[in-house]
Amino acid sequence: MIDWQAIDTVLLDMDGTLLDLHFDSHFWLEHLPRRYVELHQLDEASQTALKARIIGEQGTLNWYSLAYWSRELGVDVVALKREVQHLIGLRGDALDFLKWLQTEHPRVVLATNADRASLELKLPLTGLEAYLDAIVSSEDVGAAKEEQAFWFALQELESFDPARTLFIDDNPHVLESAREFGIKHLLGIKQPDSQRPEKALQEFIALDRFAQLLPRDLP
Repeated sequence: MIDWQAIDTVLLDMDGTLLDLHFDSHFWLEHLPRRYVELHQLDEASQTALKARIIGEQGTLNWYSLAYWSRELGVDVVALKREVQHLIGLRGDALDFLKWLQTEHPRVVLATNADRASLELKLPLTGLEAYLDAIVSSEDVGAAKEEQAFWFALQELESFDPARTLFIDDNPHVLESAREFGIKHLLGIKQPDSQRPEKALQEFIALDRFAQLLPRDLP
């Protein structure tokens, strides 16, 4: 599927690509709304309203900012995430793929919309950092991956050649933004959340397993 001789840089999303999106889906749409209502002693209608409010910020820096939600909701979002941190885990054969990339030596960069507070929670629990050459968060550059500004800022930091770059992400809007920027090799993820059905990505090839990317002569 990929001609690895044509790849110098691999950009990888975190949530839904390397990590199972189940943690985030459960936290944002179930755990946080429920705990918000409990902590502020509100009615169930407030839980439904909060879910709609969270979804309404989708694709913006606010959507990904734990500081924003802590401030807006009057709760410690990081502490609430720690209540369900046992759900944080790698997707399928993500670790095998990262280990293989280390042997092949392309530059491997985590390009994530997760803010630094999320990274501080997830990286120690998953061991991802040992396999990455760099980590760039949308918080670092002041723009979400859905925006062209993110890619221009990332290129300034990493000096990658879009024609020789592979980017893997589960979000079709992010993939569209990367394509607009000129990144040549783009792949999606069929099932970012192990507890939810596969997603249809009409305009992008979607992976079931990372093993699909490895040379066929590997055991």
